[in-house]
Amino acid sequence: MDTLAEAPHSALSGVARVLVHAGKLNARTAEELVRSSRDKRTSFVASVIAAGAVSPSDLAHTLAVALALPLLDLSAIDAVKLPKNIIDAKLASQYQIVVLGKRGNRIFIGGADPTDQEAAERIKFATQLSPEWVIVEHDKLFKILESSGASTTETMEALSSGDFEFDVTDDVTTKSDEPEVASDVEDAPVVRFLQKMLIDAINLRASDLHFEPYEYHYRVRFRVDGELREITQPPLAIKEKLSARIKVISRLDISEKRVPQDGRMKLKFGSKAIDFRVSTLPTLFGEKIVIRILDPSSAKVGIEALGYEKIEKDRLMKAIQRPYGMVLVTGPTGSGKTVSLYTCLNILNQPGVNISTVEDPAEINLPGVNQVNVNDRSGLTFSVALKSFLRQDPDIIMVGEIRDLETADIAMKAAQTGSGSSAHRWCAVSKVPGARSARP
Repeated sequence: MDTLAEAPHSALSGVARVLVHAGKLNARTAEELVRSSRDKRTSFVASVIAAGAVSPSDLAHTLAVALALPLLDLSAIDAVKLPKNIIDAKLASQYQIVVLGKRGNRIFIGGADPTDQEAAERIKFATQLSPEWVIVEHDKLFKILESSGASTTETMEALSSGDFEFDVTDDVTTKSDEPEVASDVEDAPVVRFLQKMLIDAINLRASDLHFEPYEYHYRVRFRVDGELREITQPPLAIKEKLSARIKVISRLDISEKRVPQDGRMKLKFGSKAIDFRVSTLPTLFGEKIVIRILDPSSAKVGIEALGYEKIEKDRLMKAIQRPYGMVLVTGPTGSGKTVSLYTCLNILNQPGVNISTVEDPAEINLPGVNQVNVNDRSGLTFSVALKSFLRQDPDIIMVGEIRDLETADIAMKAAQTGSGSSAHRWCAVSKVPGARSARP
């Protein structure tokens, strides 16, 4: 055949090699399409379809037979009923895939190129599930991805706010008497968009939401598993209204845009209430807003659910049960420091134990624990709070951060000696940003 007689096609791989072996393409055409896809930074499958070399249907059937994989007609299923929020929408769009289902530790992925190992590895890493490929036709897949790409905007318009509400108390101190500002705050599409972003972040188990204005665009990113992912780019015109809405429900001054502000808000999500910590920062093109999700139930998930290896879990459990000593918990943003600490505190939180924490600020409300917020303006620093704790007959102390030598010195002495009484003192420190410079 012409296919086998042409230039050696052993250098070809993936779909190109399959099509050459099946006689759908000759080697020279396949090589040209491979080069074209590289130059245009598109997938080989997209280049083949665009060039009209092979039809989407023929391509799907050829791959299914050659690779012994199941073939699915996407037009026969209801796209609305496909699983949501299992993988990041940007990841699905980047690798041209769609999630069809999940069973046990397997995830079923519909795609036109099942030879894409990079996509398989990214899916496995993101979901911690083993991907199983199902062949689908490229044109039908493209339509589903295109419709899901517009889902954020569509859902924003169609959302009803009856299933969740913000808990805004009467002591909100904002300067929104002006009709224009009040209109911005209560702008319905903006309210629904913010609610959707928060719900999506909770469903994706994100730790933070970033609302970022730039000169020519506005983007929203979620931090999931320690990695920031771009979720959507709403219209730039939304930035002022969105900022005003977030400030109102966070009890911040919406007229102040020149200095950073910090606040909190609560979202009632069905029978569940979730707190959020809000931080605003003036930038060149508007206010960047970061929202940290503070889910109180995360402290009660149990040590088994945190993903520790057995040996590490056993070491941690042994350490927190000692009568004295210090446990240092360090790691990057979103790595689970706070959840790990509060899970340990929840385990140790018994009627006969006096637990005190000092944080900036306290992120999770834990009944039975005496929690103190740092207030630098009034002089309530980590070291001042720690000195006071030592006069409060403590059993366990948690220090949110060691920022200076004095705090480090007090914490070390309390952990080593258990000074003042026979009770033990366990100092759990979530961050030690100045540990190197704090050495004597």
